[in-house]
Amino acid sequence: MVLDTNVVLDLLQFRDPRVAGLANALLDGRVRALTDSRCAAELERVLSYAAFSLDQAARAEVMRQYRASVADSGLTEAEDARHLPSCSDPDDQKFLELAWRTGADLLTRDKALLGLRRGFAKLGGGRIGKPEELYPHLLSAIRLA
Repeated sequence: MVLDTNVVLDLLQFRDPRVAGLANALLDGRVRALTDSRCAAELERVLSYAAFSLDQAARAEVMRQYRASVADSGLTEAEDARHLPSCSDPDDQKFLELAWRTGADLLTRDKALLGLRRGFAKLGGGRIGKPEELYPHLLSAIRLA
């Protein structure tokens, strides 16, 4: 699976109880999320927003947890992605491209990305959806420690 930034924040920063089981499954290795340098840089950039009021140590801890719970996709060069649907938010296109390149599901709460799910599926891509839609079996059975 690929996690967009808002899902990562739900998991690691806000400790949203709706996704606590998914957080545990990621941290203990029962499921695997993929990232690349562009997606990780996006998270780091967002964590520095003043609205989060996170000091350097807190940002570093979220990034440490993120790196511990995702695997680098190993993909370094973006393949031609002009055939993919275009996200209305260019900052989110990277998540769609990573999901395409890896054949992974994309977990998001972003309306612009969710709106692309049919077009993406028609191209043979993975699923796009909210964590509770795609992985309900991982969300309620385990409590976040």
